[in-house]
Amino acid sequence: MAVPDRVLSNDDLSAIVDTSDEWIVSRTGIRERRIASERESTATLGLKAAQRALDVADVLPVEIDLIICATSTSENIFPSTASVIQGGLGATQAGAFDLSAACSGFVYALNMATQSIRAGSIRTAVVIGAETMSRVVNWQDRGTCILFGDGAGAVVLKASSEPGGILSAILRSDGTGSDLLGLPTFGSIDAGGADLLENGHRLGKMHMNGGEVFKFAIRVISESLPQAAQAAGITMNDVKLIVPHQANARILQSAARALKLDETRFMTNLDRYGNTSAASIPMALCDAIAQGRVQDGDYLAFVGFGGGLSWASMVMRWGTPAAALGSAGRFNWQRRRLSYATASGRTWFGRELRRLRRAMARMLPGSRLSRLQREIDENLP
Repeated sequence: MAVPDRVLSNDDLSAIVDTSDEWIVSRTGIRERRIASERESTATLGLKAAQRALDVADVLPVEIDLIICATSTSENIFPSTASVIQGGLGATQAGAFDLSAACSGFVYALNMATQSIRAGSIRTAVVIGAETMSRVVNWQDRGTCILFGDGAGAVVLKASSEPGGILSAILRSDGTGSDLLGLPTFGSIDAGGADLLENGHRLGKMHMNGGEVFKFAIRVISESLPQAAQAAGITMNDVKLIVPHQANARILQSAARALKLDETRFMTNLDRYGNTSAASIPMALCDAIAQGRVQDGDYLAFVGFGGGLSWASMVMRWGTPAAALGSAGRFNWQRRRLSYATASGRTWFGRELRRLRRAMARMLPGSRLSRLQREIDENLP
């Protein structure tokens, strides 16, 4: 996982909107969140998380076949954030695309990568959840700005003949609730060329009907988790740990009561990071591993829910590769750093070469320009 250094506490927020630490904690369970700096973005956070995941799995960038980034806050409509991350890793053999399913996106992306592996088209995938929600919240809207933070998490999936891994997934959507939680952009039917839309929402700023989303979340968590367990051939009693989307402590408490489960079986870290949308489940998973709450052979359940309205539940049996403590592991660590440095140099060189070509095209006569362009095109990386 990767998070920005800057911490925004509830007390800090009270200087921006009419709120207080006690009010936020009592209603959400959130105490602070991380906010990206001007030099940080969804792609830079996702890249750091992916690099750390490759270190844990001891996988080289050239071994990656597919990169999926689940995000609602991509830096561009295109190119995809996943493509930018692919370039930063130097994963020259990988395809890459973004997946948009809001806070359910990470589970959706995990399932897409899993199915690609099972179909035999790929062997190794990197799945990332990355967000910079601070750039799309309305900082004058107390109902949303207190909830969200920035961060990224990533996992590596590999084909294996060993039993375990992803066992089941339940993916669902209800588009009749699409007006309850959204982030309108330039293609919105309500845009009309203005920042303030006809429905009262703002272009590029998230809106949410908190009460309706709250009720929706509790219902779909309590319904979909048992469905995923049944599809995996187990019961909820077999699940060691539930890693849910970190939306609101009250949602998780209510869902635990609806499922008749102890709240301690739900992993939570939203007090420190807030709601990081598609990044919240992999970030919570990383914290759970660091706390010793996940062991090989454990059944884990993931559940995400959010805009769409969309939701997704998944059951897996956890398994990790042997720690790479020998010389091969250290050698691969060095090879990964070389790949990142080479990728960075290739990106810089390609951009500078294209800039030089444009500058020279304005100065040189047509015949010389044509020859120069052919030479440069032949040597572009």
